[in-house]
Amino acid sequence: MDRSATPGAPAAGAAERRQESSGEAPRASRRARIALALYALVTLVYALSSSREIFSAHTPYNHYALLAEAWLHGRLDLGGPPPAYAGGNDFAVLGDRYYVSFPPFPAVLIAPLVKLAGSAERVRDGQFFLAFAGVGPAVLYLALEKLSASRRSRRTEAENVALALLFALGSVYWFSAVQGTVWFAAHVVGVALACIYLYCALDAAHPIAAGLALGLGFATRTPLGFAAPLFLYEALRAGRSNPRALLRRLALFAAPAALVLSALLWHNHARFGDAAEFGHRYLHIAWRARIERWGLFSYHYLPRNLAVVLTSLPYTHVQGAPFQINAHGLALWVTTPIYAWALWPRRTPPVFWALAATAAAVALPSLFYQNSGWIQFGYRFSNDFAPFLFAMIAVGSRRFGVPFYALGAAAIAVNGFGALTFQRAGFERFYFLERTQRVLHQPD
Repeated sequence: MDRSATPGAPAAGAAERRQESSGEAPRASRRARIALALYALVTLVYALSSSREIFSAHTPYNHYALLAEAWLHGRLDLGGPPPAYAGGNDFAVLGDRYYVSFPPFPAVLIAPLVKLAGSAERVRDGQFFLAFAGVGPAVLYLALEKLSASRRSRRTEAENVALALLFALGSVYWFSAVQGTVWFAAHVVGVALACIYLYCALDAAHPIAAGLALGLGFATRTPLGFAAPLFLYEALRAGRSNPRALLRRLALFAAPAALVLSALLWHNHARFGDAAEFGHRYLHIAWRARIERWGLFSYHYLPRNLAVVLTSLPYTHVQGAPFQINAHGLALWVTTPIYAWALWPRRTPPVFWALAATAAAVALPSLFYQNSGWIQFGYRFSNDFAPFLFAMIAVGSRRFGVPFYALGAAAIAVNGFGALTFQRAGFERFYFLERTQRVLHQPD
């Protein structure tokens, strides 16, 4: 009896493994279909809630298209003053030369379209970047599913879909995604790269892609370059029993990130003679004096930035409107109250703390930055670290009951209002601009 039972055990185990393997392909195909459906649905909602101007002409702040056009003409500067329609808004000036000071990767994306169109003015840059807006939520869903498949998250497929939709429609990403202008286009591309990085970093499964996403994230939204803690933790977890495999993963991760960083440093040095200078020190803006005194980053700015993140509420009892939103933006707990599930988890597995460390590392540079996002519906810099907060909600295992979905519905209503009214003609009465904000009607 014993001898006949023993050979059967490995056979049963092998059969079980074959069954699991055969079931993985359909599950992966299903996840891909759901991700595509999420992309299509979210992109449709964003398109319907965008202004008609995005589809009829270029935005007035088409800096990335202008930068791409300069490159195509063999220049690092614009070759002269920026177009009058841009109002001189957020261009670096050094001597008699004008530069686009933003990290340049979105300009790389739009460059082929500028080449085909023949000029920056012929490219509907807002429409172009709108096409990328659904990528982040779709890939976030895939990352959450990956956490569930590894049993580090207990969320169901439906709950992961809900989280992806709440990120897309229940956070400040919605109002950011429909603007199209340079500051918000950077958030659209940055969110896509942050979610790709999150997916690739889990289990350290795709080190080259994770390193490339991190590097390109830094070349789009500088704080994303600080998201490395997640991959480092995942690589150590996956390779703790095999030092050679660990070193190989780390090298494969570092190589593309270093390559992108080298290109950025060259680009900065070629323009400004300083590899670390993107150009923001040379902006001609109303608050340049405070930058010269305190620098672009300083503890001096932290209290004001925290005040926006934590305490900024609508004004009531105002004339001509039921309320007004200070154009510094609403507090995060107003726009996305479900972040409480990230701060109040039921369980805290190690990956929760790795995600928390990553979110904190990405958030800190903006908290010490010389402005809080300036003119915005909500704290737009949170787009940089929001994907990691949503992953924390997933692995934190606190139940999604009536309070969660009620607050999620409220978040969708709040952010829907922002997407439909922010910077739209006819809705100015809902926003309060301070005197210095009226001088410059866009953020930097």
